[in-house]
This record gives sequence, C-alpha cells and structure tokens, in this order.
Amino acid sequence: MTASDAQTHVFAMRMWKSLLATQELLSAYLGVKLGLYEALATAPGPLRPDELARAADVAPRYAREWLEQQAVCGIVETDDARLPAEQRAYRLPAGHAAVLTVSDDPMSLASLAVLPLGGVAAALPDLLAAYRSGAGVPDDVFGVDWRDGHSGANRALFAHQLAGWIAEQLPDVHARLDAPGQRIADVACGTGWSSIALARAYPHAEVNGLDLDGAALRQAERHAVEAGVADRVRFARRDAADPQLAGEYHLVCLFDALHEVSQPVAVLQACRQLRAADGAVLVMDAKVAPAFTAPGDDVERFQYGTSVLHCLPASRTGEDSTGTGTVLRPGMVRELAVKAGFSGMTVLAVNDRFHRLYRLTG
Repeated sequence: MTASDAQTHVFAMRMWKSLLATQELLSAYLGVKLGLYEALATAPGPLRPDELARAADVAPRYAREWLEQQAVCGIVETDDARLPAEQRAYRLPAGHAAVLTVSDDPMSLASLAVLPLGGVAAALPDLLAAYRSGAGVPDDVFGVDWRDGHSGANRALFAHQLAGWIAEQLPDVHARLDAPGQRIADVACGTGWSSIALARAYPHAEVNGLDLDGAALRQAERHAVEAGVADRVRFARRDAADPQLAGEYHLVCLFDALHEVSQPVAVLQACRQLRAADGAVLVMDAKVAPAFTAPGDDVERFQYGTSVLHCLPASRTGEDSTGTGTVLRPGMVRELAVKAGFSGMTVLAVNDRFHRLYRLTG
C-alpha cells in the first residue's frame, strides 16, 4: 500500500465514522422532538415498544425500530436481547438522560448538539442557493429548531455561571446592581434565558429584554412566568437603537449575538447609546483562536462548522451586511468596538471553552 493509499483509507474511515455519528445524532433528534427520551427518563421502569408508543404518542412499529437502533448504538439498554422484539423492555441510563433531555443541567446537550440539526436540515436548499449567489439566509428559514437549540445551548451557562462572572470580573457593576433602582438591558435576548438569569442574580434590578423576533419573545415571556420573575423582567419587540431608550441602563448586555448580526458596528453603537453615564457594556461572543490555525482543535472545528452552516449566512442578510460569521476574533471585536465609539476593550478572565466575555469602555 502506498502512502497515498494509506491516506485515502484513513480518511475514508474518518468519513465513515462521521456518517455513523450523523445518523446517531439524527436519531437522537427524533428522540428529543418526539419526547421519546423524556418518556424513558420519567418512566418508573423499563418500557416495551408498545408502552413507549403510548407514553410518547408514536406508532408502535416506529417505537420498536427506534429502541432497537438506540440499543445497538449503546444509548439505551435492554436486559435480555434474546426476548421477542415486542417483549423486550428498554431503559435510558440516568447519565444519558441528563445529556439527552432539555434542561439547565450543564451536561444537557439536547439543545447544543441535537436540535440545531433540524434547523440546518430545513435550511439546506436555501444554503445551497446562498453559497452560489452570495446572499444571506434569514434566521426564520432555520425555524424553531435552531431558535430553541441556539438559545437552549447557553441556558446552563446563564443559569449557573453568568452571575458569578459578573461578581468576580466586574465587582463595581455587581455592587451597583445590588442597589435598588438599577436597570439592565439584555439586547438580542432571544428566548430570555439570560434575562431570567440576570433577574435572579439581581432581585432589586429591572431587566428589559430587547429583540426583534416576536416568536422568541413570546417564548421568553413564558419562560419568565415559569421562572417566577415576570414581575421584574419585561420583554419588548423594540430596536435597541430607539433614542427614547438612550442612557437608561446601568448594564447593557449583548450575549452570543454580535457575530450573527448584519451590522455589528451599528448594534454596538446602540449598546453604547443605551448605557447610562456610569453604566457598563458587557459582550459575550464565540471563543475562537486569536489567529487562523489549521488544523484546529475540537472547539475551533465546532465554531467554524457553526459559521459555515448558520452564522455566516445569517449575518449576510439585510443591507450593507458585514458578513462577520462565528469566527469573531478578539482583534476584530476591538476593531468593531472602536468604530462604534468605544475607547477600550478588556477580555475578562472567565473559564469557558466556547465563549469570551468582553467589557467595552469609553
């Protein structure tokens, strides 16, 4: 075997394993969307195919095939594979359930790794056309799966880490927000998980979530009611650049959105305008390598994959788009901030594999 033949064989095996992983993720998508994992996770014991079918309201024959495939993949377990197909019962191990059900558990990957597949699949025809024309692909083409996946992917971070980051890295802001009468603007708030986390961390503050996506805001309102903070969180379909909001907020947040917007400088200018004289602007965005490196590590591969399939096309919608994409390196964030009128940018020392946190000043 020549060196070229060996290289071909190794790469062919890599693609084969990628195929298997893709099939398993797509079958996991069925499990999340149809409530199959939730039914297994909440059942008092193992379920036969007919029992899972009733619990999740799916056809028994599909339930059987899906359970068998999940068992073959090692996702669910069965006590006796020798039993007839209709009599075998299956359980979802607790450790797997934490990963495959939607929650604010830091180990839940249902939103990050599973739901976005539905959004990308729905958008594939538009992506093919956009790559030929150079046009963008609006977020609504990716649909509810992408919206739920993207917002849910950061839910655990907001619930368990955001307040600690602010307390540790911005002690002046933290002290101010503990006082009554403070206001926080959560720009591009999406389905509201960040706004809810801020309201829980600062019970004396009023949090205003601003977004242009009406469907996402309706979800945000439901989430706030369920979280018990609807009295202190207000969501509005409103442009952050509205001059009536200028100077109203002691903290202005822009979380995981700068790389997706078509005009990032204008968005940062709006954030600067929202800020009160003694206020702060906090930006969270993708953590990528400081400079292009190939091949990259797993996180860099993930960030570029997300950019190719969603964030670059989404950022190219609208007039005068800069087409930023996910790979927004610190140097580019600084450049955008300066163009927006800020005089300084600090990369805050937070421990996260996927995100950087920036404080913009001046």
